[in-house]
Amino acid sequence: MSSQDFVILPGPSSISFARSMAKQMDCDIADLEFKEFPDGENYFRIASEVRGKRVLLVQTLSPPVDHHLVQLLLLAKKLSDTGAFVYAVCPYLGYARQHREYLSGEVVSLKVVGQLMASAGVKRLVTVDIHNVEGLGLFTFPAFSVSAIPFLAEYILSQEDLSEAIIVSPDFGSSARVETFAKLVNRPYCVFEKERDRVTGEVRVKPPPLKLKGATAYIVDDMISTGGTIVKAANVLNEYGVKRVIAVCVHPVLAVNAVERMGKAGVSKLIASNTIETEYSKVDVSKAIVDHLKLLG
Repeated sequence: MSSQDFVILPGPSSISFARSMAKQMDCDIADLEFKEFPDGENYFRIASEVRGKRVLLVQTLSPPVDHHLVQLLLLAKKLSDTGAFVYAVCPYLGYARQHREYLSGEVVSLKVVGQLMASAGVKRLVTVDIHNVEGLGLFTFPAFSVSAIPFLAEYILSQEDLSEAIIVSPDFGSSARVETFAKLVNRPYCVFEKERDRVTGEVRVKPPPLKLKGATAYIVDDMISTGGTIVKAANVLNEYGVKRVIAVCVHPVLAVNAVERMGKAGVSKLIASNTIETEYSKVDVSKAIVDHLKLLG
């Protein structure tokens, strides 16, 4: 399967990401007419011929998640009805944190998202660093998660002075990801233990018994939403005398005041990928998806 077998349709939330993919793959971009009405409803018209083609519908499910999800479903259904084979490319997959029923009566949101995608005609899904790989098993069609960590590591190697760096995992769930990152940048790492109260959501962090004084700490996580996990880790690191704290993440969800909260906790810089387009999205990780698609051939 060559790149010419694909057509890319950029969704409203991932226009730059989709264009980057198209440039690397040397494939066509479908024409899309789009407008949003004053009441928040969307109008779409796919102006290119897509019948019989493999269409990469690129739409990150970042906040407002429901809005972006409905946009994806509307476009996927039209593409499918027109006779296209629809790949959903969701650089950030919203609702992925709820991939199981932790408390009785909870909705397994990711399972519902998968069912909605299937009903809209999606045949494959590709995302980046899903919150928990177990969630891929909830989809009734092939679903894949690729890693942005090598691209973040490459960027930081080229842009940062790592001579006094230590890589920090803010919890055990990120430990494998952080271990990979640390090996790629050839620096030591440590894992913080995090406990989250399932009812209140309160997060408590305790550090490992390592010497941190004078180090530059890079806290690496898959996503930053409220910044609470980063803030707690930064507070502990500062207590142990680190010289500087830098946050690194794949998905900069960044809820209201998240950046300000981290800044007050002493985080001096945020480096993120472009799965969600923000001012901190310095690292283009679209190649991770492009490389995966090439393997399908």
